[in-house]
Amino acid sequence: MQIHQFLTSYSYGDAIGNEALEIREYLRGKGYESNIFALHYHPRYANQIINYLEYDRFSHPENIVIFHFSIGSAVTRKFLRVPDKKVIIYHNITPFQFFLDYHRILAKDCYKGRVEFKTLVGKVDLALGDSHYNEQEMKNLGFSRTGVLPLVMNFSKFGAAVIPILEELFDDGKTNILYVGRIIPNKRIDDILKIFHLYQAYFNPDSRLFIIGEYRGFERYLTALQKMSASLKIRNVHFSGHVPEEELISYYKLSHIYLHMSEHEGFCAPVPESFYLDIPVVAFDGGAVRETMGQGGILVTRKKFLEIAGIIDRIQSDPALKQQVITSQQNELERYRQKRTGQILLDYLKQLP
Repeated sequence: MQIHQFLTSYSYGDAIGNEALEIREYLRGKGYESNIFALHYHPRYANQIINYLEYDRFSHPENIVIFHFSIGSAVTRKFLRVPDKKVIIYHNITPFQFFLDYHRILAKDCYKGRVEFKTLVGKVDLALGDSHYNEQEMKNLGFSRTGVLPLVMNFSKFGAAVIPILEELFDDGKTNILYVGRIIPNKRIDDILKIFHLYQAYFNPDSRLFIIGEYRGFERYLTALQKMSASLKIRNVHFSGHVPEEELISYYKLSHIYLHMSEHEGFCAPVPESFYLDIPVVAFDGGAVRETMGQGGILVTRKKFLEIAGIIDRIQSDPALKQQVITSQQNELERYRQKRTGQILLDYLKQLP
């Protein structure tokens, strides 16, 4: 039996692509032949990804195909046509309303993606969500055989050292606050800017904000954020755009607080990554964030910006509280160890008829 994976897009540094790679390596380590097939993929992965249209020469009724579903595409039609046993991992689709003012095409794709996802009901052998939040949505749609597969995390990458030039620039005694993720409206980077403005103005002027993530396609949103930053006279805000993995790791290791105000998340990979690096997390209770955090970090249920700025200040100024937060995060980490999530996946797959 071979176990292969389908993706619509394999982007450099993307959480779904990273998970697919970790699953592939875990399965290969267990002796299974396993490949990743995609419609779009970053050129640097040309030697690792196979075009999904070539899957026919691998297809077999005894094989298993795992489809990471995150948006509508032609891959769905191919997935439904193959005779292999079919599994989906649902990563959720952002509601289209978030994108109407900034990216009408993506809004349309997200709308069509949710419509397309409904066509999979009754046509797959197993439907897994990377959170209970995603699983519940599938149950509501009518998927009968469902489960939860915690996101496969690879923490070994964080063994890399901080890049010297970044250390020289940013390890200067300032409090560094971090956000990692796409620069898109549902992530509410504007709320992060407002909180940081208040933190810098009323609690700690010697502070800095890192906004690390891809903004292509959302240049208008980025411009709006930069204008907001200028109008509020916020100092030391760094919009890095997309960065290589080694640079991202350096930003993590140079940061003191991770701040997340997103209003829609199907999971939230930077949360367990921050847990692993002992970076206290302050995050808004949006989508699956509460589930991702568990009992770790500090979850806020109301966007009272001055109050959140005060929470950040308390964590930074109270060593006992900071250690309490870090300990709570360490206790949650076991849920995300690669061996455990990989074994959960195999246990699900072995139950297929």
